[in-house]
Amino acid sequence: MKSTIYIAGIGIISAIGDNAVQTLARLTASESGVSDMEILPSAYAGALPVAEVKYTNTQLAAISGLEPWQTRTAQLSMIAAREAKDNSKIDFMKWRCGFISANTVGGMDRTEDFMKDFLADASKGDLHDVINHDSGDATEIVAQKLGCTDYITTISTACSSSANAMMYGARLIQNDVADIIIAGGTDALSRFTLNGFKSLMILDENPCMPFDENRKGLNLGEGAGYVVLVSQRVLDSEGATALAVLSGYANANDAYHQTASSPEGNGNYAAMKGALEMAGLQPADIDYINLHGTGTPNNDVSEGTAIRRVFGDQPPVMSSTKAYTGHTLGASAGIEAVISIMALQHGIVFPNLRHQTQMKELPFAPQTTMLTKPLRHVLSNSFGFGGNCSSVIFSKN
Repeated sequence: MKSTIYIAGIGIISAIGDNAVQTLARLTASESGVSDMEILPSAYAGALPVAEVKYTNTQLAAISGLEPWQTRTAQLSMIAAREAKDNSKIDFMKWRCGFISANTVGGMDRTEDFMKDFLADASKGDLHDVINHDSGDATEIVAQKLGCTDYITTISTACSSSANAMMYGARLIQNDVADIIIAGGTDALSRFTLNGFKSLMILDENPCMPFDENRKGLNLGEGAGYVVLVSQRVLDSEGATALAVLSGYANANDAYHQTASSPEGNGNYAAMKGALEMAGLQPADIDYINLHGTGTPNNDVSEGTAIRRVFGDQPPVMSSTKAYTGHTLGASAGIEAVISIMALQHGIVFPNLRHQTQMKELPFAPQTTMLTKPLRHVLSNSFGFGGNCSSVIFSKN
């Protein structure tokens, strides 16, 4: 039997807050962070809404303590990961500490700046803008700053990346490779990402409407979210208090399509079933589902169909928080893990913003008003391109 993995700290930054306290306040006030572009220089400014962190890279550097020329992905990661570490109130220097971080865009925001100058004149372009391009660079920078260098890995599996980082971190602790793992993910907006999603024709020109019959697509976002994973031994030695238990998780791949989920939700179904089995729970034990809920026609039908297969026609209350934060890609599972843990702590189901009409394919709809109720087990879904599907369950300690 595998040892229990506890959540000892959380950290988050997104379009709805610079930290967990601000994020909770915006969620409970039903305030969305989706708005017009102000920071990202794009031809689609004014046409495609996004969920930006409203700071320039220089302003983020003043908060993160990194250099202004370092990538936006790293800046966001540093802010959220440091908050998670501080929130745990654990002396990390006493333990084998690792940092498992996910992202999909790497330093593309800086590379784009370099390429603009370089293409105009091959003798131009600031090399500071390209040396941090690869996805692993942000992980290395933040791990060094935090002093979590006993085990460092970057995971990039599209939108399930952060969930897979948490799973990997849990296994490292259970197999005595590390004592503490800060796990989650980060991603920044870039023109490359925005243009790519635009070419797939899955961006909504208005604030997104997850799980609504008239949904038209997603809104991209940016941010970072991390949890501190620890064993019982660390908790007892430090006299720390666990915020939640990582009770179950699973990853599956339906290998259906490069950018679409199977209509039957096969990967989604397998991930949810696997997480329930690991946690030793029945579907009826889940009190709230934090949906992947992107707002695209394909995702919401696929996820809804899988939920119906697992939970029947009367599933637990559910909502997508991407209507607040946008779809933050590699950071989404980390951000939504923090949101799920706050929901568990405070007994709050955050409403699915802008939902108006029930989908014709489903006999149920998401929660549209804030609901206060005791929560014991929260399921959070993260389903990525290429069919890489992950589900995690957080339970009351």
